[in-house]
Amino acid sequence: MAELVAEISKGSFKALSRAISLVENKAGDYLHILTNLPSDSASVIIGVTGPPGAGKSTIVDALIGEMIASDKKVGVLCVDPSSPFNLGALLGDRIRMNQWYTHPNVFIRSLANRGSLGGLHPSIIEITDVMKASGFDYIIVETVGVGQSEVEIAGLADTTVIVLVPEAGDEVQTMKAGLMEIGDIFVVNKADRPDADAFEKNLKKIFRSSHSHHDVPVIKTIASEQTGIAELFEKIKSHKVSSKGIDKRLWLLTEKAYHLLVAKKMAGINKEEIFNSIKEKLEEDREFNLYKFIEERNIDGYNF
Repeated sequence: MAELVAEISKGSFKALSRAISLVENKAGDYLHILTNLPSDSASVIIGVTGPPGAGKSTIVDALIGEMIASDKKVGVLCVDPSSPFNLGALLGDRIRMNQWYTHPNVFIRSLANRGSLGGLHPSIIEITDVMKASGFDYIIVETVGVGQSEVEIAGLADTTVIVLVPEAGDEVQTMKAGLMEIGDIFVVNKADRPDADAFEKNLKKIFRSSHSHHDVPVIKTIASEQTGIAELFEKIKSHKVSSKGIDKRLWLLTEKAYHLLVAKKMAGINKEEIFNSIKEKLEEDREFNLYKFIEERNIDGYNF
């Protein structure tokens, strides 16, 4: 595995793909890969999230073009909804970005969220760290835009880009408590649609009323026509990555450690075993109590 990590550090996409597969599936000596990753990566992690249909994939596709034009090396992780049949990624994003698939400075990997309640893959932290070892200038992580993905991406990315469309105007108040709190840059995509200007002004008005968000950029784009993408990339580059500060770094590391510890603790719990245990209990006693069932389980020993 040391040789594999060395190959990743040299920029081998083949080695990177193999390592991601091992980490994604918790196969082989994947822990040796993770524990031997370099800690001095300069990669900038860009999270792109927002509601379905906002054009996130088109934004990412256009951003790749801007980055490549600036002679940058780009890695992309697209978290797709899982296939209901085999838990594999549906690969929609990879199809949309097919012009970059064979580019020597672009690496694109689609991941299934595997039923995760949020929009991210359960091993996204580990996979992103493996990507960072490959020397990418930018790593873009696009989420499926459901559940708690917006909050999750804030704990992973250096810069979080929220993509919205003018029709989201009625949803702004409900988003304010969650989505609005974690965005570093907001994009109003499909800005050629009616009410785009009014929506942009409304967003800026909300930010002006919030002391902590008054300077959040709001960029209008028409990603399918490349309009506004150069400005968006400039805002990403100029964003002062507060994670360089010790407080933000400590928070990010704590969030990552928490999620990794929870995942490790849950690793031995199998839904099928829980199903069979509940089935057996129901057959024995029709007055089944879920809370009593949970309390009787040896959680630490995973005795289901």
